[in-house]
Amino acid sequence: MKKYISFLLFLVVASFLRANESINGTNTDPCIWAGTMFEDFCDTCGCGGNGGSMGFGTGLNNNFIGLRYIGQKYRSRDGIFANSPWINENFNTVQVWGNFPIGKRVLVNTLIPFHSHNRRFSDNSEQTISGIGDATVLAYYQLIAPLPDSIISIKPKHILQLGGGVKAPTGSFKEENLEGSVNPSFQLGTGSWDYILAANYGLTHRNWGISALVNYTIKTENSVSYLFGNQWNLAVNTFKTYYLSDSWSFTPQLGLGAEFFEKNKEFGLLVNDTGGDVYFGRLGLEANYNRFALGISSMLPIAQNLNNGKVEVKNRVMLYLNFNI
Repeated sequence: MKKYISFLLFLVVASFLRANESINGTNTDPCIWAGTMFEDFCDTCGCGGNGGSMGFGTGLNNNFIGLRYIGQKYRSRDGIFANSPWINENFNTVQVWGNFPIGKRVLVNTLIPFHSHNRRFSDNSEQTISGIGDATVLAYYQLIAPLPDSIISIKPKHILQLGGGVKAPTGSFKEENLEGSVNPSFQLGTGSWDYILAANYGLTHRNWGISALVNYTIKTENSVSYLFGNQWNLAVNTFKTYYLSDSWSFTPQLGLGAEFFEKNKEFGLLVNDTGGDVYFGRLGLEANYNRFALGISSMLPIAQNLNNGKVEVKNRVMLYLNFNI
C-alpha cells in the first residue's frame, strides 16, 4: 500500500512541477488557493509545531492573517522493548500565521506557534509542557501566476511557487524530555536552526481545483548535540468551490499526504527507533464570508512506520479562522 501511495504522490507532484510556464501575470483570482495549499512541515509528533501537511496558505487571496489550532494524537512505547506499554500523547498547538505579498511575485509566510502537550505514562503519572514553539518564515517567488480574470474562468489557471525559509529555535528543547518514552519529539522546539526548500503548484478550472507541494527540511544539530533527521513532505489536494451568493462560498477538500523522516543523531551517532514514514488521507471544508475564512480538516493515517513501529499517529485535526487583508 505504501509503495502505491508514494508512487502516486511523486508522480502527481512531478507532473505538476512540469506545468506550462508560459502563463504570466498577477494572482487576482480569489479562489486560486481557497483552502488548498500544503506548506507545512513538522518533526515526528510535532515538536516542530507546524502540523505536517496540514496546509499553510488559505483564504480568498494571497494576503491574510489568522489563527489556527492543530490537535495531534499519538501513542508511543513507554520504554525500548517491543512489549513496553503504550502511552497516549496529545499535542495541541495554536498558531498565529499569515501570508503577505511583497510586490507582484514574492510572498512571505510567517508562523508563530504556542504549544501545550501532555502524555500519560503506564503508571498513570502525567507530563505536561507548554510554551512558545519554533517560529518559521518562508519566502516564495511565483514563477507562474494566473492572469486577471473572472472567478469562473473558461481557461484553466496555473500557479507555481518556489522558495525556502528558516525555522528559528524560539521553542525550548530539554534533554530530560528524551528520557522514558521512545518518542524524542515531545518538545516545544528542536533547539536548532532548520532550513526549508519548498515548491507549490496549483491548478483551477472554473470552480474545481487541485494543488500539490513538495518540501524538504534540513535539520541542524542543537546545543546539546542532538540532531533531528531531515524530512520530506508531499501532498496533493483536490477541491471544489460552491458559490451560494456574492458573500458566501463553501469549499470541500479531499487529499493525500506523506511524510518521510531520516533517523535522528545524538553526538554524531544514529539514534535507534527514530525516523520512518507516514501516509495520510485528508478531508476538509472551508467556508468563506466576504473577507473571512473558517476552515476545518482532519487527517487519518493510511499506513505508517514511525520510530520502528514504536510511535503511532492516531489522527490530526485542524481548525482555523483567517481574515484577508
